[in-house]
Formats: sequence, structure tokens, C-alpha cells
Amino acid sequence: MSQKFLREEVDAAVDALLTQQVILYPTDTVWGLGCDAEVPRAVEKIYKLKQRPAEKACIVLVADEAMFARYAEQVPDNLTELLAAQQKPTTYVVKGSRFLAPNLLAPDGTIGLRVVQGDEFTHKLVRRLGHGLVSTSANISGEPTPAIYKEVAPAIVRGAEYVVNWRQDDETRAAPSRVVRVLADGGLEVLRD
Repeated sequence: MSQKFLREEVDAAVDALLTQQVILYPTDTVWGLGCDAEVPRAVEKIYKLKQRPAEKACIVLVADEAMFARYAEQVPDNLTELLAAQQKPTTYVVKGSRFLAPNLLAPDGTIGLRVVQGDEFTHKLVRRLGHGLVSTSANISGEPTPAIYKEVAPAIVRGAEYVVNWRQDDETRAAPSRVVRVLADGGLEVLRD
């Protein structure tokens, strides 16, 4: 696919996000629903569409370590090394900062943050948005996670305010991210591998 088409899709998705809309898009792992991580109203729309319990937190995608630092109350001292050593997309559970929509945080005040690496579309999207991007699987809560576009339920496609056209024909399957909790000593507790 052309770079022009990629740019057009990033631009269209960012335009939707800037007007507090929910998008359906290919993430660096599976197909997801997303919105600006700083807009409580948009986050609420995602929870309603997914029929997701309010106490279940979502992941936030960030473009780089600086954006990670904006949304983490405290950045792990070894974050650079952790990111360099990653073998697959990894979400780090940390205490969330005041910049996040409050309804995104887990009951214990944590949030899952993932620095997008290796996926050009998602990285450009988050970089261009300039804010964290909510990322939650594009399914009704409890239903199977759609690895490819054609597995996304029609109700989710209809419920999204903008559907990204990038990679809709791509049959490549990727697993959801690895999820680890960052411990006080800088160590990691694996929550999902």
C-alpha cells in the first residue's frame, strides 16, 4: 500500500480523534477501538460500545518515552532498557498520571501503557495525535478478540464513528500484547504473556 494512502488514513483518523470520536483501527497487535486518552466523554463511548465494566481499565498507546512519562505517575528508571529488550509488544502497568481521563484508570489508579514499536500506521497515528491513544480490543466485552478486520462484529463496526481503511484486507494475525506490572524495585510481574 502506498505512503500517500497511509498518510491519508492517519490524517482521517486523527481528525476523528480530535473531535472526540471513537475509531476502529488496526493496532500494533489486534484490531482495536480507540479515542484520545485525555477525553473522558470519548472513553465513556468506548465502554458503552464494548459493554465493558467500568472497573476494567484499557491500555493507552504512546509514541515514545516522553509520552510514556506524561501518563505515568513515575517512570521506571530502566524504561529505556526494558523497551530495548522487548521481544514483542509489551504493556507496562504503572500508576496513572493526572493527564489521563479518570475513567480510564483501574480502581487502584493504574494504567497500562505501551510504546508502539514496529507498526508504522499505529506509531504515526499516536505521534500525529500528540496524546495517548486508548487501545482496547474491538469486541463486545467477553467475546473473542478480533485479530483481523473481518473478525470484527458488525455491531462494533456500526458503533465506531470512524473505521480506518488501512489493513482491512490484511490476514496477518498477531496476539494481544504481553502485560507486565512494574514493581517498586523496577522488576516486572508478568500478568499476561
